[in-house]
Amino acid sequence: MAFRGFAKKDFQTFTINGLDNRMEAIRERIQPKFQTIGDALIDDLSTLTGYEMNLHIAQHARRTVNPPNDTWMAFCHNKRGYKQHPHFQIGLFDDHLFVWLAYIYELPNKKEMAESFLHHIDDIENTIPTNYVVSLDHMKKDATTLKDLDLKKSLERFRDVKKAEFLIGKHFPADEAILKDGKAFLNDVKNTFETLTPIYKLSMSEALIK
Repeated sequence: MAFRGFAKKDFQTFTINGLDNRMEAIRERIQPKFQTIGDALIDDLSTLTGYEMNLHIAQHARRTVNPPNDTWMAFCHNKRGYKQHPHFQIGLFDDHLFVWLAYIYELPNKKEMAESFLHHIDDIENTIPTNYVVSLDHMKKDATTLKDLDLKKSLERFRDVKKAEFLIGKHFPADEAILKDGKAFLNDVKNTFETLTPIYKLSMSEALIK
């Protein structure tokens, strides 16, 4: 089945009150789209990265009271989980969609990865478009464009602070036209993943030391 894009209703999911009602909407509206996107992208991403990638769709299983403010899908070389590994994400808040290469606090060897990024910081700054954005906390909506970011300082924080994170990629406002065009969106995501793959490979070379 071809991916036909996201609708306003998908983003409105996060205004639904109550855990059960919101989770029902996530399962009915968004997760089938995530599966279709995953089916469309996973082979290309595996070829790009050189790893057989696996699709993980967030289930929010640990939540018992508060409904999630966002939801996401992840691509990772590990079949059992993704949070302790470098991974690619696509997900939604109520006001935007994000496409990330994600390094979150559960990484066991993020210090070594940060050192690798710092060692290659000129390559990163010269190859990643300045309109790409960086987040230092996956729980927050905030992100800063590379143009406005002190990348060295951010990577040092990622290295030195236990709970620090580093996510790099793109944001799409909920009303952006490309989100309604499934083919155009998938092409944009493929290009984004391709742009970010050199960073991923840097981190994987360090990850495999462990």
